[in-house]
Amino acid sequence: MAVMGYLRDRMGKIVAGVIGLSLFAFIATEAIKSGGSFFKGDNNVIGSVGDEKIPLDEFNAGVEQNTAQFKQQSGQGRITPQITSYIQDNTWNQFVSKAIFKKEVEKLGLAVEGDETQSMLTGSNPSPRVVQAFTDPQTGKFDPNGVINAINSVKTLRDDDQRKAQWKQFVIDLIDSKKAEKYMALVTNGLYVNALEAKDAYEGKNKLVNFKYAVLDYASIPDNKVTLTDADYSSYYDAHKGEFKNPEELRSISYVSFNAAPSSADSAAIKQQLTKLLPEFIASTNDSLFVQINSETKSPLNYQKKGQLDPPVDSIMFKQNPGFIYGPYLSNGSYKLAKLVDARMSPDSVKARHILISPTEAGSMEKALARADSLKKLIESGKGTFASLAPIFSIDKASGVKGGDLGTFGRGAMVPVFDNAVFNGKKGDIKIITSQFGVHLVEIQDQKGSSKVVKVATIDKPLSASQTTQSAAYSKAQAFLGSLNKDNFDAEAKKAGLKTNVSEDIQGVASSIPGLNDARDLVRWVFKSAKNDVSDQVFTVGDQYIVARVTEIKPKGTLSLDLVKKKIEPQVRIEVKGKLLSDKFTAASSGASSIEQIAQKAGAKVLPIQNIVFANPVIPGSSAEYKVVGTAFGLPLNKISKPIAGQQGVYMLVVNNFIVPAPLTNALREKEQIGQALLQRAQGQLFEALKDKDNVKDNRAKVL
Repeated sequence: MAVMGYLRDRMGKIVAGVIGLSLFAFIATEAIKSGGSFFKGDNNVIGSVGDEKIPLDEFNAGVEQNTAQFKQQSGQGRITPQITSYIQDNTWNQFVSKAIFKKEVEKLGLAVEGDETQSMLTGSNPSPRVVQAFTDPQTGKFDPNGVINAINSVKTLRDDDQRKAQWKQFVIDLIDSKKAEKYMALVTNGLYVNALEAKDAYEGKNKLVNFKYAVLDYASIPDNKVTLTDADYSSYYDAHKGEFKNPEELRSISYVSFNAAPSSADSAAIKQQLTKLLPEFIASTNDSLFVQINSETKSPLNYQKKGQLDPPVDSIMFKQNPGFIYGPYLSNGSYKLAKLVDARMSPDSVKARHILISPTEAGSMEKALARADSLKKLIESGKGTFASLAPIFSIDKASGVKGGDLGTFGRGAMVPVFDNAVFNGKKGDIKIITSQFGVHLVEIQDQKGSSKVVKVATIDKPLSASQTTQSAAYSKAQAFLGSLNKDNFDAEAKKAGLKTNVSEDIQGVASSIPGLNDARDLVRWVFKSAKNDVSDQVFTVGDQYIVARVTEIKPKGTLSLDLVKKKIEPQVRIEVKGKLLSDKFTAASSGASSIEQIAQKAGAKVLPIQNIVFANPVIPGSSAEYKVVGTAFGLPLNKISKPIAGQQGVYMLVVNNFIVPAPLTNALREKEQIGQALLQRAQGQLFEALKDKDNVKDNRAKVL
């Protein structure tokens, strides 16, 4: 529904600010990924930032508020496990970021005074969050009067009114956001790009090099001809140890799944249920009631335009006469019957205005309806007008200040009851309707265009597995589980002819793993278990029954060689091949005076390459070769390089010449570009540094 009262309309956006810190939320969303042990004895703690604990009940309240906000903005009534996980992640990041920056700004004594707060709300340059909350979705324009109306209206609310508390928290978050902005300004104002950096960046994008090279591909040595030793692994691990820092605990499992998806017999049985309803559906004279009684999804019957119906019937229904029934057909996991109840021509768009009356403020629904009826009589008698009455009586202040004007909108923009009233009426009609927002006195000011709309009654029955199908699959899973111990998982799976699946590096807060959606219960068990533990129950994940075993635990921190050995094996093999090919080039260099001679002796070809720029180190026909191009730019003319282990193979090269660009004349522009990139990096790096310093502990894996 469009805006239905400035507080009703804005409160969803205001609520979103109750948890968020705004300025640093985008940093925290991706930056904070940490784990930790559970605080024993404190079941109401989900984590901590330094000494400050994050209470579980406050976190859950934040998740509920953010979920409500997501539903409001997306229009989705059902929240999937993946979306729930995303909302939980964002809520966690918001709590952590808020705690971190609160500590920092208090340490520095940063403050936001009263005049500054007022300026953020009603000044000439209001806070971006205020602008977002009070922008008319119909026009896309910011409404400064709406802010003033909201402030004045909040003053009239009782102290125990939830909206008053939400507004207060909204203002507090604006202040916190401003403090964080000041803190970041202290850091970023110290960033500086000098002329030498600007010159280096300019030449990196414009200086060109021409060289010729010879390459011995790693693929020239078959993998089975390379034997990797412990020393090879250790050498690579020690040289790249910084790459193996694990920001959070990860775990891996192997599992067997038993399929409990609906069988063909289940499908036929559900389809038959709908087929049996056909005669009654055909004879029905109250299709709305029939749907409410017989359908799994009890949706009200509304007129819809082409493109709004279920795809299998969207075109069909616009070509048939009322009474036509299509189905049973399968769509979105359900069998359905669709009956065309009515078809008519309807306006494409409507211009309307309304006065919204709150039953709560009026004292009751009956009193709200009576007030609407009195206002209607005033307007119809000419003793009052919409333009004069809406600002006084409508709780929708955003439209009220405009005489109740809602603008021009298409079918589907408003809630169904409102749509039905304005699209099924005629120009000039004044109607009284009720919705979840209250009582509306509506005037249809204009109707434009005309196209066919239909009213379709749909009965659906979800395609689900029967008890027989589920029991058979579950019995197999239980029998397999009963045969297991910590040492025989793979052997028993092979004996039973079952496929063993593997899922690696599972995060503790994951709601799903590849191939298994809504697997939160399984993940929770994984993070409470020890290595090689077999699940103590059969887990139900969608239409699968799962039996699992924990195969690996990667703790937070720098991983040991044993834990990364399998992962680094391809890189270690490349490194060993690189040494062999480098030795081959070195041997070929003995007694050779040109790169052509070296290539000939090594069994390689010499290839010329031109106009390579440092900032884009791609060798045509190959890939990005950072070491090779970097060596070329640092090599004297006509000097043969030493062997270079690149991405695709081992190279040797000789530089023919450089093409030097014209001198830099606009250092300011170059500095600005570098500064912007530096600023973006600085924000994320600053947050990471503060997070490490404050010792963030995340216990969601064991709590949620």
